[in-house]
Amino acid sequence: MFFIFSKTISTLLMPIFWLLTILIFALWTKNENKRKKAIKIFLLLLIILTNPFIINSLLLMWEIPPTPLKDVKKHDIGIVLTGITRFKTPNDRTYFDTGADRIYHALVLYQQKKISKILITGGNIDIFGEIKKSEAERLKDFLTDAGVPKNDIILEINARNTKENAKNTKEIIEKNYPKSTSILITSAFHLRRAKGCFQKAGVSVTPFSAGFYTQDLSEMGTGSLIPSEKSLYLWYVLTHEILGYFVYWGIGYL
Repeated sequence: MFFIFSKTISTLLMPIFWLLTILIFALWTKNENKRKKAIKIFLLLLIILTNPFIINSLLLMWEIPPTPLKDVKKHDIGIVLTGITRFKTPNDRTYFDTGADRIYHALVLYQQKKISKILITGGNIDIFGEIKKSEAERLKDFLTDAGVPKNDIILEINARNTKENAKNTKEIIEKNYPKSTSILITSAFHLRRAKGCFQKAGVSVTPFSAGFYTQDLSEMGTGSLIPSEKSLYLWYVLTHEILGYFVYWGIGYL
């Protein structure tokens, strides 16, 4: 039920949904004053929500900054959260989506001997409950293709959300690697909530940010003032994650 509820809320958090709702109201209402106000609100929101500089600045305040690789201490396990692949045929490779930096950085840390094993946590169950090949299994395929031995890859294929990632990972570590140290690798915008879930579950982790949506302000040129449809998506990412954080906090997951 929580899974279905979260997906429904996700739809309501889409900026395009907000804009369409206001626009439909402006076209529907017979009150001229309300119509004019709705159109003004629509145009103002459109300007704000499509401005790359505004959303980049807000995301910079939310994302956890990157850790210099030279400062990363050796850990036994690198924990990678899924949500970074897509289903596509032919099934002879791993198809990546946004956030693939997670597994890339896990591979880099492994190759630099900063971690000894990679634990991938996350399954695939859609809103109708259809079970497909888990993301963890697809990411394992990628790592083995990249030369990582199978016995250095640990899979957790049942988790559907961050809370379950933490709970299921704890069970694996307590059973098989009770004295190990772990580094948590996930997208910078999601790391705050992920770290909280793992700490709540009793898993001590060192956070490591990957998969950044932002640019440094010093690198943003005049193009950041030009409206962009990508900004609408980034607003969704930010509002979804902030709401998710406080929902998790409210129900005791953090």
